[in-house]
Amino acid sequence: MTLNGHQLIGQRSFAAKGEAIHAINPTTGERLTPGYPGANAGDVEDACRLAGQAFDAYRATTPEERALFLETIAEEIEALGETLTQRGMQETGLPEARLNGERGRTCGQLKLFAKVLRRGEWQDVRVDPALPERTPLPRADLRQRQIPLGPVAVFGASNFPLAFSVAGGDTASALAAGCPVVVKGHSAHPGTSELVGQAVARAARRCQMPEGVFSLLFGPGNEVGQALVKHPEIQAVGFTGSRSGGTALLTLAQSRPQPIPVYAEMSSINPVILMPAALEARAELLGEAFVGSLNMGAGQFCTNPGLVLAVKGAALERFKQAAIPAIQASPVQTMLTPGIHKAYAQGVASLSEQPGITCLASGESDSPIASPCQTQLFSTQASDFLANEAMQAEVFGASSLIIECEDLAQLKQVCSALEGQLTATLHLDEADHTATCHLLPVLERRAGRILVNGWPTGVEVCDAMVHGGPWPATSDSRTTSVGTAAIHRFLRPVCYQDLPDVLLPPELKHAPAEGISRLVDGEREA
Repeated sequence: MTLNGHQLIGQRSFAAKGEAIHAINPTTGERLTPGYPGANAGDVEDACRLAGQAFDAYRATTPEERALFLETIAEEIEALGETLTQRGMQETGLPEARLNGERGRTCGQLKLFAKVLRRGEWQDVRVDPALPERTPLPRADLRQRQIPLGPVAVFGASNFPLAFSVAGGDTASALAAGCPVVVKGHSAHPGTSELVGQAVARAARRCQMPEGVFSLLFGPGNEVGQALVKHPEIQAVGFTGSRSGGTALLTLAQSRPQPIPVYAEMSSINPVILMPAALEARAELLGEAFVGSLNMGAGQFCTNPGLVLAVKGAALERFKQAAIPAIQASPVQTMLTPGIHKAYAQGVASLSEQPGITCLASGESDSPIASPCQTQLFSTQASDFLANEAMQAEVFGASSLIIECEDLAQLKQVCSALEGQLTATLHLDEADHTATCHLLPVLERRAGRILVNGWPTGVEVCDAMVHGGPWPATSDSRTTSVGTAAIHRFLRPVCYQDLPDVLLPPELKHAPAEGISRLVDGEREA
């Protein structure tokens, strides 16, 4: 469990020769060792070529073999124990409890996809047997299954050093699908990434997986990531980060001779809608709970409640009077990196300068923290918001904007004007149901997840979860990056017509193995 500052290409761990990156402790500003010399074009070529060579062998492994591989990765990560937690705390400023929870989530995702593989419905097997006697035309024997796309490039995220990084949801779902993975580790937490990368490599070795099933590369700037996306062996991309970063990767992927899909989760301000009856009944409780959600993790969640919508009046004033002292009492928190802190400060300053914006409250500011987050709460009128697209810009951190609407019709107008979102939250009582019915179709067009009487921070990893949404929340609104449906991003259908039984894959044979769920001639079997 030693940190070497190494790249990992298959089972080869080595020091690259490019410009080194160093993690910065965001609490103290200290530069951490070791340095991580960046990969060069030859290293990217080696990793992608090895992944391409591994693809056919890896996709030929059985679902059970891949399930055991995922479970072994989880076992190796769990075995890292305090070494992983302490390094993660140094590199991110996140508290011990948060990192231990995130490690549990990461391992839970891996184990969940192992269950998905064993259940088998991900294969979506469809069989339409031959109908030679059908008139006026006979039907051929047609059989369909899902196969993996090919090697996948995964970009580690800054705000989730475990759950959305080296062995996070993108990697877990791609490996489950049968795709080798080449990870571009995030420069903010290279030590954490190397520890997890070593764990994945050990699991691959223990499970006798093909040499190129996993690689981990580092590098400053954009060169390594761009080279990965452009490499012809890479067949899909998983990304969590900024809108500018996701858009750049999407443009690059679409400009290839063979364009490939980019599954990017990028930008969301996650509107929270306070319906009138609920606001009247519990304005103070909602105000306090809202600040708790806003402050979670210094607001560095893609589901952070960056927008609050309500009809103006006495109840909204009560909400604000509860939220304002809670904001003012909010302690300074550590942001993940100096760069994120700088972007947050710029975002707050830009929002403050917009016409019609009022700063309602700011959190505490005195702190020795090197990359501090001071909580901010603003308000504006709906008419000003509708006239100024700049107010929709995401401020990544603990900052939120209250939109004061004249009535429910104007509130609906604001919802209709919003960009695509990961979430939309409704706080409502029974008396709000009729008005909510008119609002739901708008929210369905705008968000990937609609929740009631809760808060958007916190994403359950389960079968039904959707962590996606229309542009710019994601680059493909048909998909999710969290939950078991994430596996479908890295699969594609193939139809086999009139193949002899001996040539058919096991799940499509005339007498398949027991337990395989198939749609046969329109009827579900097993």
